[in-house]
Amino acid sequence: MQVLYEDNHIIVVNKASGEIVQGDKTGDRPLSDIVKNYIKEKYQKPGNVFLGVAHRLDRPVSGVVVFAKTSKALTRLNKMFAEKEEIQKTYWAIVQAPPLLGRGWGEALHWLVRNEQQNKSYAYDHEVPRSKKAVLRYRAIAQGDRYTLLEVQLLTGRHHQIRCQLAALGMPIKGDLKYGAKRSNPDGSISLHARRVEFVHPVSKELICVEAPVPNESLWHELAKNV
Repeated sequence: MQVLYEDNHIIVVNKASGEIVQGDKTGDRPLSDIVKNYIKEKYQKPGNVFLGVAHRLDRPVSGVVVFAKTSKALTRLNKMFAEKEEIQKTYWAIVQAPPLLGRGWGEALHWLVRNEQQNKSYAYDHEVPRSKKAVLRYRAIAQGDRYTLLEVQLLTGRHHQIRCQLAALGMPIKGDLKYGAKRSNPDGSISLHARRVEFVHPVSKELICVEAPVPNESLWHELAKNV
């Protein structure tokens, strides 16, 4: 676990792909437990340690995750993440795409329908029953021989939104078999990384900006060095 930022009220860590943020039916140890143990040992806290989960990342996704160390911070963070107020999340994605450098920002608008049984979302270009509006912005920031590195900003927060919308645009994320990638990544990850989070601190009201280094993998480093 890599701690990116910490104070009395919040702790921000760099999640590795494959880790789960919160406990689920798999029974695997979640990142929240690892962070709790870190706090307990670092500060020699007796008894239970409070840690609030303000948001989540899909298991195969890496990058910035924000936790609350106090109930006061959790209440405010939950509101910020839910309402997209005073917070901006930036993602990097390696995609199969034609050359896009120099084209500036594009915007994608779809209507997404979540299939609970398949744990998958489907994108439509018009409103359909049970659909939710999904909007994101994207731009190419580096170009390789076979892949493009995109920067993505979410304007809404839907289930598998980035994965589903980029696939609908003909740009599936590398390794994401569920959304149309040609092959999986060797480690089971998908090449989607929560690169940066900027938000107003829930207690001090200062502007906080935290950036997570890219995964330790050759293609990530090759593309990132050209940004």
